[in-house]
Amino acid sequence: MTATDQQKIELIMGLRARGIRDTRVLAAIETVPREVFVPDAFQDLAYAEQALPIECGQTLSQPFIVAFMTDRLKVGDRMKVLEVGTGSGYQSAILAQLCRRVYTIERYRTLVKSAEQRFTRLRLANITTLLGDGNKGWPKQAPFERIIVTAAAPQLPRQLIEQLAVGGILICPVEVSPGKQEILRITRTQDDFDRESLMPVRFVPLVEGIARGM
Repeated sequence: MTATDQQKIELIMGLRARGIRDTRVLAAIETVPREVFVPDAFQDLAYAEQALPIECGQTLSQPFIVAFMTDRLKVGDRMKVLEVGTGSGYQSAILAQLCRRVYTIERYRTLVKSAEQRFTRLRLANITTLLGDGNKGWPKQAPFERIIVTAAAPQLPRQLIEQLAVGGILICPVEVSPGKQEILRITRTQDDFDRESLMPVRFVPLVEGIARGM
């Protein structure tokens, strides 16, 4: 058994102890090599329970947050999922193990290119990327059964909610008051939306537009 194998075992055990019980989610986290998505300088922390810096001033969320948001998204294997904020591509790769297709949007060209290279390396053929403004979603591919946002919105992103299929779920960190963020789960019903607060968090902000020169 390698050191990485041992770290994965410890990570999975830790996630189970903290309430992540969906075996499909745990299997996805065990399958996807997190070290591929971590900068060289932080390889020794690839499986540590902490967020790590990546390019363009962004972060790779700690494993528990990735597992928690994925678990609460309740992804089915025939679903079409929209991810806002590709980042390193780690969350995309986890989702790709669980659903039919992942559509992922990123505002930084550098991150899109790096993520695409990782997806190719891992032979993840069911991920489609887009350089764009995540606040606007992906209207041409809507509706989506599931949407996940990996940056904190100043308020619930209405355009994303409107791209949910009936019965669909959106998971999004939202700034609920100055300096306070919470992960919210929105479920679209036939006539309205149900809102549920899941847990307090700290994410980088969801910024409008496409980043220039990056």
